[in-house]
Amino acid sequence: MYQGNHRRSPKEFTGTHMLLMMVAFFGVIVGVNVMMAVVASRTWTGLVVKNSYVASQNFNDQLAAAKSQSDRGWSGAIIYKENSLKFGVLDKTGRPVLLNNVVAHIGRPAFESEDRTLNLEHISNGAYQADVKLEPGPWQLSVRGHNESGPYRLDTRINIAPGQTQNGSRHP
Repeated sequence: MYQGNHRRSPKEFTGTHMLLMMVAFFGVIVGVNVMMAVVASRTWTGLVVKNSYVASQNFNDQLAAAKSQSDRGWSGAIIYKENSLKFGVLDKTGRPVLLNNVVAHIGRPAFESEDRTLNLEHISNGAYQADVKLEPGPWQLSVRGHNESGPYRLDTRINIAPGQTQNGSRHP
């Protein structure tokens, strides 16, 4: 007998249940993907090589050059102040090291649009300089030069704060 009051059994699976399950399933997937993308973009180091195979072929040479530089005891420093990038190298006794063809490759850690190469001019005993205006934020620098003792390379990052005129260390 039909009494006009139709009740569903508590275990009945309906289209609404299916819709909620699908929304929850894809919601979790999209949420995790968004979270991973945000974490990746905030923590990416910017380390990029154009051809990893070619880079791997030169790895042993670069490792030997770094060991040779370490054995010489050379230490360098970069100072950015008032739109000027200054660089210097000291030997293990604290005397300036004179280098030839000092070049700085500078750019943002994660983007190539602001990359540039600067030729640093020798301004005094072991100090080199180039005029450059750096906008606030992180910058990746790679300074290279050489002399009769061998090559020198310094890879570092500096962070220019808004309104900041200086970011550097010990010398030049």
